[in-house]
Amino acid sequence: MTGVARSAWWAEAWVQAMNRLAARRAAKAPPAAGFISQPEPRTIGLFARGKQLVAGNFLFAGHLIEAPGQDIWDIPRPSPAFEAELQGFAWLDDLAAVGDPAARRRAQDWTFGWIDRHGRGQGGGWSPELTGRRLIRWINHAILLLAAQDRDRALAYYHSLSQQTAFLAARWHTAIPGLPRFEALTGLIYAGLALIGMEDHVDPAAAALARECDREVDAGGGIPTRNPEELLEVFTLLTWAAQALSDAGRIVPAAHLAAIERIAPTLRALRHADGGLARFHGGGRGLEGRLDHALASSGVKPVAHPGLAMGFTRLSSGRTSILVDTADPPVGRAGASAHASTLAFELTSGRRPMVVSCGTGAPFGADWHRASRATQSHSTLCIDGFSSSRFAHDGREVLEDRATLTALQSGQTEEGAHVLAGHDGWRKTHGLVHLRDLTLGRDGRHLAGTDALLAETTADRDRLAAVLRRGRQSVGFAIRFHLHPDADAEIDMGGTAVSVALRSGEIWVFRHDGQAKLSLDPSVYLEKGRLMPRATKQIVLSGILQGFETRIGWTLAKAQDTPLAIRDLDREDPLSRP
Repeated sequence: MTGVARSAWWAEAWVQAMNRLAARRAAKAPPAAGFISQPEPRTIGLFARGKQLVAGNFLFAGHLIEAPGQDIWDIPRPSPAFEAELQGFAWLDDLAAVGDPAARRRAQDWTFGWIDRHGRGQGGGWSPELTGRRLIRWINHAILLLAAQDRDRALAYYHSLSQQTAFLAARWHTAIPGLPRFEALTGLIYAGLALIGMEDHVDPAAAALARECDREVDAGGGIPTRNPEELLEVFTLLTWAAQALSDAGRIVPAAHLAAIERIAPTLRALRHADGGLARFHGGGRGLEGRLDHALASSGVKPVAHPGLAMGFTRLSSGRTSILVDTADPPVGRAGASAHASTLAFELTSGRRPMVVSCGTGAPFGADWHRASRATQSHSTLCIDGFSSSRFAHDGREVLEDRATLTALQSGQTEEGAHVLAGHDGWRKTHGLVHLRDLTLGRDGRHLAGTDALLAETTADRDRLAAVLRRGRQSVGFAIRFHLHPDADAEIDMGGTAVSVALRSGEIWVFRHDGQAKLSLDPSVYLEKGRLMPRATKQIVLSGILQGFETRIGWTLAKAQDTPLAIRDLDREDPLSRP
């Protein structure tokens, strides 16, 4: 264990010890007498996932535990992430979505089981963010949890709610800034508004949440992690808190409302044509329906988003949407899950994702998590053996040698929506910069791209020459286009093109200018909520750097016989697939 790792371990151990101590002290808080008003459920669960829980199939953080008839607190915990998902109680949303007697019985037994086992400060659930997440669910689903319960159980429930509220009031400030602190403060506001005797916590928590909005949500409606799914979670919490304050007749702080106003157009710009979010920097596409529900609840009317959306450039025409990562990777605390994805893009046609990034490997273990953050896991150019941003040399899982954007131009041209961007991720190692030029046709049926590697300055050329003299006779590169698993691809036209068939019936054809070798290789699609990575394919253009500059042109276009409008009704439930 390095000195940095040892110091981090001790810091975390100290925080956990203080949390347990605060939880035991909070147990002395007088119990709330009941609810001020009947809570209004706002969280959305998945029926299919709830049915799996009732059947005893526990799928959390990429691990499946099959334990029919077993108490949720008796099953093994294969990872800290699995434990956190249990302790956060988001699974209550899924049981509530089922709502039958069997689901209600499990929701009640597992909730009161938590009180018996962890209510005195034991276990890993006593952190501010998990307590905030848990409080929101317990209050949202109070009717489900208290139905047909006797007086002793009801008193235990209210006493635990009061204890968790007191704990949050004492410890919310120790939550990591960003999403964890937003969860803690929203939970505290919820509890203060809902429980008799807890009203004094509301104003301080609302003021603290407003300060976090000013600190964490920038002028463009983005957050430091540049994770679109995390931005959605923050936005959802802010809309919940604002609604709860308004329903209670309280004034929502101006900074709170302003943050909602800033985030809404950014999320709309980060949404693909199929309604899912761009999958970058540790984020997935988001739970089905969560984005639409949050935007509708916010009351913010749709407006055009000017310029970059949290560092991403959007190209959109016809049925086609493209999102390009055109900013430096996140740094510092916000970069804990940052990806080396500068200049990578995703493309969706109608309701069908086609060109994607591999996604986050975090649910599948440390090795997958690390691999998913590499440039090779994104749809962009990479130099053999080198990501455009690289991990710290002391073993920390943060990107230390980070690519810096060197050029960015975007707008409308006669041909269509256009972006030209460049980064210097290989300048220190090879003396090379990467330029990417993308133009999406006005009808959305044709994407033209050029990728270039070049040594721009005399110093860059000297560095590249030195690299070649040190035993490297050449510098290899590959331009990758990872395909969604539902896209059916095959080599076509005598090996000079790739045909990609979507389930909507659309046919897209990938061609290139002949300056690189074309191949169709295996790839993976990493998707939250699944047991294993999904097998898929990637189009690869590989080659050797020629001199001090190499340019590769390529196109991705709908086949001429693909109709302008397609009635795309075949949509599978993602939980129904293996």
